Amino acid sequence: MGAYHAGSRAVQELLGVRDRADHVGRSLGQDIKPVAAAFLELQPLLVVGAADPGTGRVWASALTGAPGFVRATGPRQMSVVTTGGPHPSGRPASPLAPALHTPGTRIGTIALDPRTRRRMRLNGRLRPTARGFAVEADQVFANCPKYIQRRESYETVTDRTPGTPHVLTELAEEQREFVRRADTFFLATVHRGGADASHRGGNPGFVRAASPRELVWPDYPGNAMFLTLGNLRTDPRAGLLFLDWTTGDTLQLTGEAHTGFTADGGRTVRFALTAARWTPGALPLRWSAPEYSPANPDIAR
Repeated sequence: MGAYHAGSRAVQELLGVRDRADHVGRSLGQDIKPVAAAFLELQPLLVVGAADPGTGRVWASALTGAPGFVRATGPRQMSVVTTGGPHPSGRPASPLAPALHTPGTRIGTIALDPRTRRRMRLNGRLRPTARGFAVEADQVFANCPKYIQRRESYETVTDRTPGTPHVLTELAEEQREFVRRADTFFLATVHRGGADASHRGGNPGFVRAASPRELVWPDYPGNAMFLTLGNLRTDPRAGLLFLDWTTGDTLQLTGEAHTGFTADGGRTVRFALTAARWTPGALPLRWSAPEYSPANPDIAR
């Protein structure tokens, strides 16, 4: 497949950044370079995004494990262990479990390391394995550190017991406050030929709960590829993942997202909720306090 599909091209043309996108797009490839393979093996967290093969809903989920649970097992293959170990990936059962057990699932992944403010995305086709799954890469690329909050260290809380997941159709005040405090979330999107998982960051308050069923956030300037907004232009289905970097609580949302554009190139995304999943203590990781990215715009209060 080419670097960009019609949706991304349409947004690039609308904003007048096609030439820049073509330049940046040279970084998109299928090979997992040695430096990327080394980066993957250091990570205790991987975020994945895909559409549920039964319902069609798009979700983003966090998988965890001891460093090495994600690794390159070929020049174009990444393998993920989701069984066994001190804190097996995806506990409790992820809403993406059906997708992760379905051969040929189009999946997007992102490994983000707050310690170094580096991130790597790998998108491709999934194949279940005896210990988890493997992804045959269609796209592999790194992003700049913009909007990533630095967290210098983490610890694994081996005795943390995940709470019972709560399935919601709207966000109560507890979840809306969780969103308001967030400085990071992950966004899963799809298109006819694939899936993608991306990162969004900013100072707390950059995401707003406009109502119990709607979230709003600004789309900050980035690399001009517009993979995420391009996907949403052709398919509005989206999955969001918010996590508490201290308690391990997670909030997963699925619904539809639409982008509004202003004459000066500004962009605002509105997400309409279909369903949510709130899980206290879902992740066994506790990260240190954040140092906010100097790229974060100030939030109007």
